[in-house]
Parts: sequence; structure tokens; C-alpha cells
Amino acid sequence: MSEVVIPEDIDILEILRILPHRYPFVMVDRIVSIVPEKSVTGIKNVTFNEPFFQGHFPGRPVMPGVLILEGMAQAGGIMAYYSTPGSIGNKLLYFAGIDKARFRKPVVPGDQIIYKLEVLKYKRGFWVMAGEAHVDGKLAAEAELMASFG
Repeated sequence: MSEVVIPEDIDILEILRILPHRYPFVMVDRIVSIVPEKSVTGIKNVTFNEPFFQGHFPGRPVMPGVLILEGMAQAGGIMAYYSTPGSIGNKLLYFAGIDKARFRKPVVPGDQIIYKLEVLKYKRGFWVMAGEAHVDGKLAAEAELMASFG
């Protein structure tokens, strides 16, 4: 692995530099901890202004589980890009699979999701990560995520 310079604070501007995603599909607001090829911790602040709350569900807004998983994947993707800095702006990281997904509690407006991912396996551009999403210290969702540079 080449020497990687990681900003002390990975804010939304740096996230937008790294990820190809744009509004309304950016599901991570900040990275608070990153160890290339090992782990990442990110944050998503959930607000009522999210466009998906208009239809999911009127009168009882709940963040769709697939978007919680997408946020996990994006946090993991940021770690993957920092692990292979030559990929930034040159390659796309594709979601390749998901196993063992479980949803433990609803995520609603006002919640702050803490994404925690650890690398289980990395070989020739293919990543397998164990991910968790926590709200108020409680597990909201978990899954094993797979991704590959294309």
C-alpha cells in the first residue's frame, strides 16, 4: 500500500471529492475514523427533509432499510478509496453483494446513524466488510457487504 494522507476531518466536501454519488443519494455526512484496509466509522444525520420521507411513510417517517445499507456501503467505499488512492476519480467501486442483512430498530428523523465497518477480506480489488449501523448506542442494522472496483 502506498502512503496515504488522510485528512484529520473528512467532511462532506471531501466525501463529495471521493465518492461519485450526489444529492439525493449521498448517505454519509462525515467520516470520523478511518484506517485504510482495516476499518471506517462514519456519520449520517437523518433529517425530515430527506426526500424519501415523503413516501416512506406518510404520517410515520421511517428511513428505508436499503438506504441504511447504502450508507454503510458508502462509508466502506470511502475507506476502500483511501486504501487505493489511485482509484479516486479513476475507478468506480460497485456494490457486489450483501449477506446477513438484519434490521434491528427503525431509523427516524432526528436520529444520527453511526456506521462502523471492518474489513473481513480484501483481495485484488474485491472487498468484504462487516458493517453495523448504530443509533443512540443501539444496533439499528447490520450486514456483510461486498464491493469491487470496476
